Order: sequence, then C-alpha cells, then structure tokens
Amino acid sequence: MKEIKREKVWVERYSFGNMEDDRVIETMSREMGISRLLAVLLYNRGYRSSEDAQSFLRLEQSNFYDPYLLKDMNETVDRIFSAVEKKEKICVYGDYDVDGVTSVTVLYTYLKELGADVMFRIPKREGEGYGVSCVAIDELAEAGIELVITVDTGVTANAEVEYAKTLGIDFVITDHHECHSELPNAVAVVNPHRPDCTYPFKELAGVGVAFKVVSACEIRKCKESGEPVIDGMRRICESFADLTAVGTVADVMPVIGENRLIVSLGLNLMTKAPRAGIEALIEASSSKATEEKKITSGMIGFGIAPRLNAAGRISDAAIAVNLLLENDIKNARVAAEELCEINKKRQAEENSIAIEAYEMIESAVNAENDLVIVLDSNNWHQGIIGIVSSRITEKYGLPSILISFDGEDGYEDPMDDGKGSGRSVKGMNLVEALGYCSDLLVKYGGHELAAGLTVKRGNLDLFRKKINEYARMNLSEEIFKIRMDADCELNMSELTMSFAEELSLLEPFGVGNASPSFVMKDLNVKRISAIGGGKHTRLTLEKCGECVTALYFGVGESELGFEIGDVIDVLFNIDINDYKNVRSVQMVLQDARPARSYSSEIERQKSRYAEINGGDFFTMAEDIIPDREDFAVVYKLLRREYRHDNSITDRKTLMKQLSSLKDCKPINYIKLKYILRILNELKICEIEEIGDDIYRFSVIFNASKTSIDKSSILKKLKSRCTDRIKRTADL
Repeated sequence: MKEIKREKVWVERYSFGNMEDDRVIETMSREMGISRLLAVLLYNRGYRSSEDAQSFLRLEQSNFYDPYLLKDMNETVDRIFSAVEKKEKICVYGDYDVDGVTSVTVLYTYLKELGADVMFRIPKREGEGYGVSCVAIDELAEAGIELVITVDTGVTANAEVEYAKTLGIDFVITDHHECHSELPNAVAVVNPHRPDCTYPFKELAGVGVAFKVVSACEIRKCKESGEPVIDGMRRICESFADLTAVGTVADVMPVIGENRLIVSLGLNLMTKAPRAGIEALIEASSSKATEEKKITSGMIGFGIAPRLNAAGRISDAAIAVNLLLENDIKNARVAAEELCEINKKRQAEENSIAIEAYEMIESAVNAENDLVIVLDSNNWHQGIIGIVSSRITEKYGLPSILISFDGEDGYEDPMDDGKGSGRSVKGMNLVEALGYCSDLLVKYGGHELAAGLTVKRGNLDLFRKKINEYARMNLSEEIFKIRMDADCELNMSELTMSFAEELSLLEPFGVGNASPSFVMKDLNVKRISAIGGGKHTRLTLEKCGECVTALYFGVGESELGFEIGDVIDVLFNIDINDYKNVRSVQMVLQDARPARSYSSEIERQKSRYAEINGGDFFTMAEDIIPDREDFAVVYKLLRREYRHDNSITDRKTLMKQLSSLKDCKPINYIKLKYILRILNELKICEIEEIGDDIYRFSVIFNASKTSIDKSSILKKLKSRCTDRIKRTADL
C-alpha cells in the first residue's frame, strides 16, 4: 500500500483589504495599545471588540465558572464529606494515561488533606485493560472500600457500578469522555458531556473535572467557615494548577476558556515553584540547564508527558503517581530516572511494532477498499499500539486501529478478547464509527480522533468490513488534503523582536489556541545546512536585503524540494533564539514550497514564448531580444560547465547560475530560450532539448567565428518587435 500524497493547502485566515474588518482591527489596535498584527491574531481567535480581547488576555482567576454548575456536583461533595466524616474507606480509581495519573494525584492529595482514609488504584493495561472491572471491584471489596471515586474513567461502567452495589460499594463517577445513551446508576456522575449538563465549558480534561471537584469541596468549606471563596480558590490553584495543566496538555485538550486559564496558572507555578516530581522530570528530560527557564506547554507535551505516560503503557502507572506525590527532590530524581528508562524501553517496543505493522500494511492492506486500516497481532504490547496507530494514520493519511489479542500463536480461540486502540482523521468521528459497529464490540469509548475498544477474535473480520462500510459512507475527498492555517501574510519588515515579544500575550498555546503562524512569500534561499545529524535543516532566507534564520525540524536537506538560489514561500511560527545572551528572531517552518509567484511567472513566460514563437508581436518592454552581452554570459557559463564534464542542464539550473553571477543583468525565460536556440543555430554550441526545458549540450571550441546578426531566428524575432517596426516606419 502506497503512502497517500496528501495535498497541503495553505489557508490565510485574514487578508487585509476588507474595509469593515480592517476598521475593527485598527480600532482594537488603537484602543488596546497593541500592534495591528496582534489585533489580527485576536480577531482570528474570534474577538471583535477591545473589551472581549482584553478579557482573553487578562487571565484572571475570577474567570473560573462555578463548579456547582456541573450536574451532580452537590451530590458528589455531599458523598465525599460524608465518607470523610464517617471514616469510610475511599478509593480514587483512575486511568493509566497522563490525564488519569494527574487526576488521581489531585483528588488523592486533596482527600488526604481532608483527613480521609483513602487509597488509589489504576488498572494495569496488560491483564485488566481500560476502565473499571468487576475483578477490581472484588479486590476493593476485600480491602473494605465503601466509596469509589473514578477520575478520567467510568462513564460507561454501567454493569460494574450495578455489581458494586451488590457488594455495598458506592460509586461517584467523574469523567470527560463521551457518554453512551444511558449513564451508570451511580451516586453521582460528573461529566460536562452528559446530555443534561448545562456547564458552560465542555472541553475539560479528566483532571480538569477532578480540579472542579476539589474546587467545589473547598468552596463548601469556605462557605461553612465564613472564609472568602476567592481565598479557597487561590489555595486550590496554588496546590493543583500544575498537575491540572500537565494532564490537560497531555490529553490534547483545547487550550481555550477555562483550560487556558488552568494551563497558564499551572505553567507559571511550574516555572516559579515546581513540585519535586515535576522538577525532576524537567531536569531528566532536558539536555540543557533549566534554571530560570520558562516552562511551556511544549515542554509538557514533548518532555514531561511521554515519561509519565510510559509508566502506564508498559509498566505500572502507580510509579508516575508516586513520583508526583513525592516531596523529596532526591527521591524524585531517582524516580524520574526510572521513568526515563521505562520510556526508552517504550520507544524501542514502539519502533518494533511499527516496523511489523508497516510490513503488514504493504503486504495485506488494499488501498482501494480499506479506508480504515485495521491490523491485529497476538504479540503487540497493548500499551504501545495507540502510539503506533498515530504514526500509521500520519503516514498513510487514513484512520487506523491496532488490536492486540489475548491468546497464543497456533491456537486462536474465537472468544479471545482483542484490546484495540485507534486514531482517526478530521472528517470521521472514531467514537461514532465504533458506535456503528457496537453490535460487534464488547466495549468502546474515547474521543473523536482517538478511541479504544475490545472485540472478540471471531468478530474481527466482520468488524473490519463494517467500520470500512461506515468510512465509505462518511469520508470525503477532503481527507486527502492537509489544511494548514496561517493567521496572515507577513512582510520581512514586520518580523521584528518587538512583535515576537508581543506574541507572548497570547500564551499559553495549544489546541484551540495554536501558536500564531504566518506566511511569507518570495524568499531567496541563501544557505542550507544540516543539523541534528541530518534530521533537521537550518536555512538562511533573504528578502528585500534582509536575512533571517529558519529552522525546519523533521525535514532533512534531501527532502526540502528546493535548493540554494531558489525562491520559496514559507509557512512558519516565530521564535526568539537566545544564544549567549544575544537574542534574535527566527522562523520555525511548518511548510515550505517553491514560490507560487515565481512558478506562475515562469508558466506565464512559457505561454508567452509559445505565442511569440507562433508569430505574435511584442514590445521592447518585455525584454526579449538578447544582445551580445547576453550571448557572451550564457556561452561562458555553458563552456565552464562543459569543461567540468557537465553536458546536461535544465532551465531552472541555468537561470539560477546566471542570477548568481556578479554584475550579470537579468535574463528571463523567453530570452534564455532564444539564446540557446541561436547558439545552436550558429553552431557555436550543439544544444538539444531532450525534455521539457532539459538540454543536452556540447561546446564547439574550434568553431568558426560568426556574428549573431547572421541568425535567421534573431532576425525573425526582431521583426516582431512593435517598437522596431514603428521606428522603421518612421524612418
């Protein structure tokens, strides 16, 4: 199966020229005292007035919604305080990913502070799998647990909650995953996605819901003691904003609304006073000193989260929880190193599964019929297949599901359970797709673009057919396009340090509040150098006499599609490089391509050449007739190349070489075509066009001297110049 070449489509969200929109931009810029470009970025994020934009930028704690707006929050707080007062044994039951680990840490820590008799439990991926199980409930009953509070899981645990009741265990469920048609019959179900919940912000992570639960408990305490509620909220933020930020970013939740406030507070807390576990993880995941270094959402996503995730993927998520609970920095550093080692094992296992999966795709997947790639094995680690599924979806541009079965090669029972993890693309809601196949599944759940499932081996083929049936009904041609948004086009003069610094007002960045991106056109490529062992590229780009450094991560020099001397368009983010206390603005490229304006001009000149060659007239202003100097410079260039054993060239290379010569006046496409034809006609060189603008040539060093004026091609060309015709007529 071939990788799908998905077309990249650049979409500029704002273009100057609409008088009404431009007027709004100018008003916001003037009233807020910000640059016009920052006003554009705020406009693109939906803000149409200075007041609304200022509210977005201020990030005040008072912007939190009342947690009691969440359905069943009163019942949740009542049951928690009742359990604490009665000394009941409580279990915080969470998921094994970063969202679940941070959720467990938040609620467990708070309940401990309340004086509760509390433990936590996170199921193992291997053996137990995702969610609440009856086996786990039996173990909790034996331990004397009377109340289970789930975090980041449980909203589909209908049967398990009913079973727990028979053992005298109450359930309070807090979750953020999509709900099925019927909610579990628990004491309370707190989930902003439940259909009857009117909470204004629906995009909380699982840890965000846990954060709202402890906030509600603290508000209750404040009201009972007469303490200002704002003081209680300040304590909650100072205690848990960091953990909530980590889980929110790691679960790829939109960094808008309450999430933006949570992440901002959490990043600030991690920068100024990180807890021991997070400080140790930052140290372990960074090759540079982190003292006085600003913590960003990117550091969470690429440094902290993968290591916390690794524990739950191939070991025990409790290791990650215990690290976050650790107060001693020395102990935390030891635990962080353990997580780093686990993460290395995870990476090795991931690469092994990926290689096997790619081989299966190439040999067994039909590109015409399989719009959803479904692969299975008895040997894949269940904690890794989700990451590999992400890689497959990115590589092939299609939804994918990887399933790991319980069982042994050579004996495959149709009743074997297969645990699967899938990733989708925009245009196909994976949970809805799984719902279409629900009659073939044991259970499923998740989000639009990422979900998990359990399927019996005997139903696998039917499941593969049915989910592809759903895909054929719902996927459009748009999946084969990659939309790349840019806020607006920039000029080189606008790429300044003051603007780069001003962008920090929009932080923190993430899904829903992406780092601003821009387009700049017609840049000359002056220098290309490999970095990171050839995996990445550093470019020097020039426009209007000014140069800028651009970093292109994940793209090696051979993959660029352009060379030194080419003219390119780029889509990029702005970054500030701080090297030896010298700060400079640089680009971080998202995409780069040959300049559309340059390509369009070449196509125009090709068309014009065909017209003139067919007998059309032209003017002197078109600069088509070559003079002796033009012939001389092209001839010298060909002779130099021929002496270096180069006998084949192309139009692009020739024009690039000519433009690099000092004091060489421009030679356009049409003029170059005629120069080459005339050199061949006069036997100065032998030049044959062997392809579209590709030439084989040789230089005749002992050729007889001749004059270019003898060329019939040149005479005919001059005869079609209207200025010359008019001048001759006047004479």
